[in-house]
Amino acid sequence: MITCKLSRLMGDRKILKLSEVVHATGINRNTLTSMYYDRAVRIELPVADKLCKYFNCTMSDLFEYVDALEEQN
Repeated sequence: MITCKLSRLMGDRKILKLSEVVHATGINRNTLTSMYYDRAVRIELPVADKLCKYFNCTMSDLFEYVDALEEQN
């Protein structure tokens, strides 16, 4: 399972509102909301690219692979 760490990135950088990210990146608020709450089903690569540029991070900072089988044990 892949999880989105947008909320963690925002917290680490003391960004309190999604609207700051919306205005800085131009990404749709609904898209960011679903990523923030880790409910996104599909992420377009240009969206991930904008977020990586905005946060000055890599894809591995934004997303994390968690083995669902290991989590159950």
